[in-house]
Amino acid sequence: MKLYNLLRPTKTKRALFFIIGDILISIFTLFLAYLLRFNFSIPKTYLHNFIEIAFILIFLKIAFYYIFKLYFVNWRFFSLKELKSLILATTLAYIVGGAILVIFREYFIPFPRSVIIIDYFLSILFIGFFRISKRLIYEKLSTNKIPALIIGANEKTISLLKQNISYSIFEIYEDEKNLVGSYLYGYKIKNISQIDGKIKTAIITKELDRDNLDKLVEFLQSKGIDDIKIYNPFEKRVKDISIEDLLARKPKDLDKVAIKKFVKDKKILITGAGGSIGSEICRLCEKYGAAELILVENSEYNLYTINEELSIKRKPYLVDVSKKEDLESVFKEKPDIVIHAAAYKHVPLCEENPRSAVINNILGTINTINLAIENKVKDFILISTDKAVRPTNIMGATKRVCEIYAQNIDSKDTKICAVRFGNVLGSSGSVVPKFKKLIKENKPLPVTHPEITRYFMLIPEACQLVLQAGSLAKNGEIFILDMGEPVKIVDLAKKILKLYGKDENNIIFTGLRPAEKLYEELLINEADKKTKYKDIFIAKPTKYNIDKLKLQLNKLFKEYEKDKIVAILKEIIPEFNYKG
Repeated sequence: MKLYNLLRPTKTKRALFFIIGDILISIFTLFLAYLLRFNFSIPKTYLHNFIEIAFILIFLKIAFYYIFKLYFVNWRFFSLKELKSLILATTLAYIVGGAILVIFREYFIPFPRSVIIIDYFLSILFIGFFRISKRLIYEKLSTNKIPALIIGANEKTISLLKQNISYSIFEIYEDEKNLVGSYLYGYKIKNISQIDGKIKTAIITKELDRDNLDKLVEFLQSKGIDDIKIYNPFEKRVKDISIEDLLARKPKDLDKVAIKKFVKDKKILITGAGGSIGSEICRLCEKYGAAELILVENSEYNLYTINEELSIKRKPYLVDVSKKEDLESVFKEKPDIVIHAAAYKHVPLCEENPRSAVINNILGTINTINLAIENKVKDFILISTDKAVRPTNIMGATKRVCEIYAQNIDSKDTKICAVRFGNVLGSSGSVVPKFKKLIKENKPLPVTHPEITRYFMLIPEACQLVLQAGSLAKNGEIFILDMGEPVKIVDLAKKILKLYGKDENNIIFTGLRPAEKLYEELLINEADKKTKYKDIFIAKPTKYNIDKLKLQLNKLFKEYEKDKIVAILKEIIPEFNYKG
C-alpha cells in the first residue's frame, strides 16, 4: 500500500517529474547545440561558462513553463494548444536569456551566440516530444484499440479525448463552416462531407435534435459506417446509438428550478412506485432533494428493486391501492405530495380483464384521491394517458373516468391535477423492448397496420415534465405534455432493424388489435389555454355532476360482465367509441 501511494500520480509529483525531465533535456540540448556548432569538437575555452549559461536558460524555461501552467497538464492530454504554449514560453525564455547574455556578455565571454539559436530549436523539439510521447504511445501506437472518428467539435469531444477509452481516434468531423479547418486537441477538424467510410466506427458528440440525429445516422450508414456510438458526458461512457436516441424529443423549456422548488424538502407518496413511470419519479424526487419518499406498490419484486436502488429516506408499502383500508395506513405518514402512477396500462390485457382494469384504475384512483383530501395533502398529481382522449378501449376509458373524477371532486385543501402524455420509450411491455427481443431471436417485427402512429418521449423527460406541471397546479387542471410529432410504428421498426444490421423489410403486418386506435389524438388540439411553458398545455375542463358520477361508479364496481361495464362507461363518457 505504501508503494502504491508513493507511485500514485499527483499534481505535485507530475510537476516535479516534468521539471526534472526539462532540466535533464535542457542540459542535453545545450551540450548538443555546442557539439553541432563546433562540428563535434568543442574548444575547452568555450565550456568554461557552460554551467552558468545552462543555469540561466534552464531557470528561465522552468519559470515561463510554470507561468504558462505547462507543469499542470497531464502528458497524456498534451494537445496542439499546449504545444503552442510550449513554443511561446520557450521563445520568451530564450529572448530574455539571450538579452541577459548580451547585456552581461563580459561575464560570459567567450560564448557562441549561434548556440543559443540552435539550442532554442532543439529544446522545442526534444521537450515537445517528451511532453507528447505518452499520448503518441496511447493513441497512435496502440494495437488493441478500435479505430474511430468523432462527429462534433465541442466540449464533449474534449471530455471524451481526455479519457482512456477503448477507441483510437483518427479524425474529427463537423458540418459547421466556422469550425472546419481549425484544430481541436491536436486534430484538424474536417468537413463531414469528406468522410470516406474507411473507418467503420463513429462516435457522435454533437448535440442534435431528433430529426437531425436521424439524418446523420442515415448519412453515416450510407458511407458504410455500421458501428455508430454516442458519447454521454454525464455517465462518461460511449454507448451504442439506440432507437431511444433517435426518437427522443428534448423538452423545449425544462424548468429544473421550478421542479426543485416543488419537490425539495417534501414528503412525497408515490403509488406504482416500482413501475416504469413511478420508479423514475422516485429517482427524480431523490435527485431534486425530497425529504422522504413513501413507496406504494403491489408488486413485491418491483417494490424491492426500487427500494434497494434509492438512498433517500423512504418507507416501502406493499399495498394494493384498490383496498382503501390498507391504503389508509399509508396516509398516516402525512405526505405533502401524492403522485398517483399506479395503473394497469396494457390495452389488450385490460380488454381481456375489464373488471380488473376498472377496480385497479378507477377504484384505486378514487381511494387515493379521497384519502389525499381527507388527510389534507397539499398536492395530488394523477398520471394519465393520451388514450383517455375520446377513448376506444377499456383502459383509455378507465383513465378518462379518473380524470373526470379528479376535475369534479370537492378537494378543499388539496390541489388536484392530472398530467396526460403518450408512450414513453423503454417502459415495460412497450413496443421498443419487444422489438429488441424479437431481433435478438431473429424473428420478424409485427406491426399491426402500415399507417399506425404513436407519440414517444423518453421516461426521464416525461417524468420531469410531470413534476414541472405539478408545480403549476391550482386545482382541477388536466395538463397535456407536448409530445412532438407522431412516429409511424413501421418507420420505427425499420430504424431499429437497420441499427441492428438487419434487413429493414423484415416486418409483418398483423392487423389492428381489438380496441386499438390507428392514430392517437393530437393532444394539443384539445388544449384550451397555454401555460408559461411551451411543452405544457391545459385541456378544456369537463364539468360533471359529482353525485351522479358516484352513483354510476358504485354501480360500475358491482359489475363483472364486460358488456355491462362498457355500457356504464359509455354513460359516463359520451365520446367513448368502443371498438372492442
